[in-house]
Amino acid sequence: MPESGFTFLGLGAPLWQALWLTLRLAAITTLVLGVLGLPLANWLNRSRSRCAPFIETLVALPIVLPPTVIGFYLLVAFSPNHPPGSWWRDLTGAPLSFTFTGLVIASVFYSLPFAVQPFQAALRSVAQELLDAATSLGTSPRRVFWRVHVPLAWRGIAAGLTLAFAHTLGEFGVVLMIGGSIPGVTKVASIALYDEVQQLAYPTAHAFAAVLLVLSFALLLIVTLLQRRNQGA
Repeated sequence: MPESGFTFLGLGAPLWQALWLTLRLAAITTLVLGVLGLPLANWLNRSRSRCAPFIETLVALPIVLPPTVIGFYLLVAFSPNHPPGSWWRDLTGAPLSFTFTGLVIASVFYSLPFAVQPFQAALRSVAQELLDAATSLGTSPRRVFWRVHVPLAWRGIAAGLTLAFAHTLGEFGVVLMIGGSIPGVTKVASIALYDEVQQLAYPTAHAFAAVLLVLSFALLLIVTLLQRRNQGA
């Protein structure tokens, strides 16, 4: 984490601290989405349960729902006066709202479709004949999934993980509702940029926005290249 007097590219330590916090949030969120999202995507692809369409719709809801709506309901859920926020407080002695842990949970919910939907497409792209061949050799379904299915779909999965990471970088409404703007704890890059604009510090805001723009472009370029190579394969 940058020291208090640190300045680079015309940006002071608080802005780099916000960017570092955002990168950490995005990395943890992406890791959680990889662990939870892959099995969920596989289940949604294969399940014939009547509840599967409702769960798939629920997963996709953050794509169309205003972030402030999601943030509001998560804020209520994270409140010490309501479960699961009250359960978390009883278990840890700390609240979920206005904490980094709360940001991670909110980011996982908000970025879930941006990981799960590419995962679903990637897993569908693997020929069923290859999976059937592995199963015919006596391999368990779980082993087939992790040792055959996932490696064959790795490009699409990597694209989903990169897209989820990039999406987390740009979060604003949800993280503002859940975390507020506590420096070093919940003040992520998007909120730090907003604060600079509010203070009419346009040169600093421009420099910081340029850093975020370059970073986002690089991540989306990776997604595009992975998707094109996956289609070519």
